[in-house]
Amino acid sequence: MTSIDGDSRGVMRQVFGLPVIVAALGYFVDIYDLVLFSIVRIPSLKGIGLSGQQLIDQGVFLLNMQMAGMLLGGILWGILGDRKGRLKIMFGSICIYSLANLANGLVTSIEAYALLRFVAGVGLAGELGAGITLVSEVLHRSIRGYGTMIVATVGVSGAILANIVAKAFDWRTAFFIGGVLGLMLLLLRLRVAESGMFKGMEGNEVSKGNFLALFTSRDRFGRFLHSILIGLPSWFVVGVLITFSPEFAKVLAVQGTVSAGNAVMYCYLGLVAGDLASGLLSQLLQSRKKVVLVFLLLSVAAVAAYFSARGVTAAVFYGICGLLGFGIGYWAIFVTVAAEQFGTNLRATVATSVPNFVRGMTIPITMLFQVARKYLGIELGALAVGALCLVIALISLSRLQETFHKDLDYFEEFI
Repeated sequence: MTSIDGDSRGVMRQVFGLPVIVAALGYFVDIYDLVLFSIVRIPSLKGIGLSGQQLIDQGVFLLNMQMAGMLLGGILWGILGDRKGRLKIMFGSICIYSLANLANGLVTSIEAYALLRFVAGVGLAGELGAGITLVSEVLHRSIRGYGTMIVATVGVSGAILANIVAKAFDWRTAFFIGGVLGLMLLLLRLRVAESGMFKGMEGNEVSKGNFLALFTSRDRFGRFLHSILIGLPSWFVVGVLITFSPEFAKVLAVQGTVSAGNAVMYCYLGLVAGDLASGLLSQLLQSRKKVVLVFLLLSVAAVAAYFSARGVTAAVFYGICGLLGFGIGYWAIFVTVAAEQFGTNLRATVATSVPNFVRGMTIPITMLFQVARKYLGIELGALAVGALCLVIALISLSRLQETFHKDLDYFEEFI
């Protein structure tokens, strides 16, 4: 582990070192691809011949295929990260989703589209967890929050680029650009060194990347489960309120046309600010849990504002989308908490699988939303699902231990 040099210049060199920058750029390309589908959902589905209700139904199907791929990839890359190294999964994951992006620009059928979104999801799953794990292990515990803050803040900015590109180019070209960006990033990664903690574990006989071990101990399973559940509100907001913002805007009688692309852009602008604020606040308060609580409560207020926005202008509605993004801007803290809960021999497994299990929870969340809106309507249905996600997150947060000052150089012991 890197130690602090004792002066602000030395700290800055560490926080803005190559591992942090490369992890941040990797997450940037990851987010670009992750949200691009939400932005180009309607034009891309129209481009392959769909219309009407199919734009929602098949849109949910494709989103769920992508999330299912991320769920599988989160387990796969996490295990490999603890067994083969953090850097190797960063290389492998970006290569897969970059190639899938390039192929996605050539699709002509819903079947091909679904398959490639699944493959892209598998690739996307490895990026954030590997980056957060690497950064957490190379920086001193007193400043690692700054490193993960930079990764998340730079990373979520990829959504803004995705919206700009989607507006300037055809949806097929937007996918091509994402693929090329990913392949270019591979060259930069050749200069990054592996985590010292992982290298120190290589000669040890300790069990590494044992995913099943998360389920053989009540304590480990509890830490794993609650690490996942505190992130539920994030993907309720992105997967339901933002992805289907054009449909909600019509029901709320928003004045003017609301596009999913703009809603995503403003949400992620808020997310950039939220990740920056939550990272700085966690360093100031020297607490992860207190910051997550603050941002969960902010999310409650933002969701309330969203459904109170009846008859507002499109500009005001986009502003509320920004507030929603700010409220869920604890994403970096959330993944850092997951990484800090476990020892070196399980850290990548957890840090990679947890965010992807949360993303994968988009499947039951959107399915529950689809059922709820049939019985309660689109507004009350979404409110019911959102309230459930927020309550579960608050309960889970209360069950997790504070990890701000935790030394990460240890192994999980399996019996």
